[in-house]
Amino acid sequence: MSAKLSVNLNAIAMLRNRRDLPWPSVSGLGRIALAAGAHGLTVHPRPDQRHTRYSDLPELRALIDDEFPQAEFNIEGYPAEEFLDLVEKNQPEQVTLVPDDPAQATSDHGWDFAANAAFLAPIVKRLKKGGFRVSLFANPDPVGFDVARDMGADRIELYTGPYGSCHADSEKARKELERLGKAADAAFAVGLDVNAGHDLVVSNLPALAKCIPQLAEVSIGHGLTADALEYGMAETVRRFLKACGW
Repeated sequence: MSAKLSVNLNAIAMLRNRRDLPWPSVSGLGRIALAAGAHGLTVHPRPDQRHTRYSDLPELRALIDDEFPQAEFNIEGYPAEEFLDLVEKNQPEQVTLVPDDPAQATSDHGWDFAANAAFLAPIVKRLKKGGFRVSLFANPDPVGFDVARDMGADRIELYTGPYGSCHADSEKARKELERLGKAADAAFAVGLDVNAGHDLVVSNLPALAKCIPQLAEVSIGHGLTADALEYGMAETVRRFLKACGW
């Protein structure tokens, strides 16, 4: 099976937030992405709301419910109480927990599962009780996945930033793919499904999909939004779907 594509809307929201204007429309471009075949939408509502705003979440939930009921809503973020309240109010299909400091420009590392088990375990339990699929952001190293499973997580999301930063360095890309493949195998071995995300683009997705054929989902925002400026959102989604193997 090919990895499903979830379009991360944060870069679109950040562009909108530069001016006190309603465009570009986050929900409007989300609609175009879903109509073009994207399998879901992802948002990361940070506390300062510099990207996705809290007010965007009900609109996106309604968009999926009313027009694309087969699609999924993925809300990612650091599991502070405010974030958990947002999740429970907006009822995503998937919650992705990331170890972001609020001041970070973007997610740049995964959880240390052993060190954070006491913190994460009750949060995962709460989310699972609420009926949400739980994914935990993970470094591309096969460490601690049994701990993530024992906490009740359903998936990990492999941080692909080091792979995405390779650009034209094919040897470095090969080594990073090898790391990602080994990490995915370790996750599968303990019963976790695997997502991936960060700095993925049309040119590096096929090799990732080949390396991890059981990859469940990729969440892509920056590179996809950059391509949408050139090709338009609908055509860009089709290009990324093709790169994923659809």
